[in-house]
Amino acid sequence: MSTPTMPADLLHAAQHAKGFMPHEEGLALFETAVAYGPRGPICEIGTYCGKSAVYLGAGARQAGSVVLTVDHHRGSEEIQPGWAHHDPTLMDPRFGKMDSLPTFRATIAAAGLEDEVIAIVGRSEQVARLWNTPLAMLFIDGGHSDEPVTKDYEGWAPHVMPGGALVFHDIYPDPATGGQAPYRVYQRVLASGAFREIRRVGSLRVLERVGPGIG
Repeated sequence: MSTPTMPADLLHAAQHAKGFMPHEEGLALFETAVAYGPRGPICEIGTYCGKSAVYLGAGARQAGSVVLTVDHHRGSEEIQPGWAHHDPTLMDPRFGKMDSLPTFRATIAAAGLEDEVIAIVGRSEQVARLWNTPLAMLFIDGGHSDEPVTKDYEGWAPHVMPGGALVFHDIYPDPATGGQAPYRVYQRVLASGAFREIRRVGSLRVLERVGPGIG
């Protein structure tokens, strides 16, 4: 099967959107969405400003699917004031809190993907408790400390359909290159036997469900 091509306008929108997704990893997201999207909806945990959602939305459009992207938009730990990835332009002075939702909405509107990308504004674990739709693809890229990554996995992975994809971002086996919480959960997933790894691109890992349950 030939590799799908992301349209030039969406490629430009993704590359110029605010966010932390490296381009090669974003293209892998797009290709995974194209491959798995025909089976059902795609879910992203951790929206931020919508950069990865553009790659996913482009894939969903080609696949005839949609992307549900879940975030409270108040920012994960590592982008709060005083942390390395903090962006002061995303602060809402009325409440003294981060608010990435307006930037996300502008990103998706500018890309022309409002029909393909649906925002769910709320905490991942709260939304997961209400969720019951099987997912063709799940992308976990929310908070990067142990508690949020674990909650995202435990809350959402059970909804990945047989043969569906589970994708992790920021997997760093070497502690010198990045945080270890996503890597620990990723190792747990592999040990469970419920998923097998099928692709690696940078810090991105694509797994496919091969068994019931999660470990």
